[in-house]
Amino acid sequence: MKRSKKDRQRLLKKTIAETPFITDEELAEKFQVSIQTIRLDRLELSIPELRERIKNVAVQHLDKVKSLPLDEVIGEVIDLQLDESAISILEIKREHVFSRTKIARGHHLFAQANSLAVAVIDDELALTASANIRFKRQVKEGERVVAKAKVIKKNKSRTVVEVRSYVEQELVFSGEFMMFRKDQVKEG
Repeated sequence: MKRSKKDRQRLLKKTIAETPFITDEELAEKFQVSIQTIRLDRLELSIPELRERIKNVAVQHLDKVKSLPLDEVIGEVIDLQLDESAISILEIKREHVFSRTKIARGHHLFAQANSLAVAVIDDELALTASANIRFKRQVKEGERVVAKAKVIKKNKSRTVVEVRSYVEQELVFSGEFMMFRKDQVKEG
């Protein structure tokens, strides 16, 4: 059954409010219309594109990163609660994959998780002491990886951060990172 434009736009607005990281392609599939129709509806409703929605949500939910500049975190940080949890999103593009197979190079998934583990630390300096990681499945060009970091153990000099990365709801990477805090890092 085809919806009226008014109903579709009402549902579109509600869907984006509930899941702000949904893509135009996913919306087009959900509402069984073309991507162009979704884009026109968003324009009429003054709903920004995905990248702008991500930035808007990030501004509302971020503590200030202390351990490294925000632009050095791999992926787009959308939530950060220092010494608690963090979330980032990485769109897998051509530069992230092997040219022949279109499969993401593992170091990009690791870098996203590791930099998020560093960013969640509430200290001026944090370095990775060790990491125990597992790649669960291949990630392909065009997929969106959502990494979720959670501090699971903390003391004065070290913090253990668990990071799990997902494509849609499927686990693709997991890691446990032992982080040195400022007091444990030898200078010079």
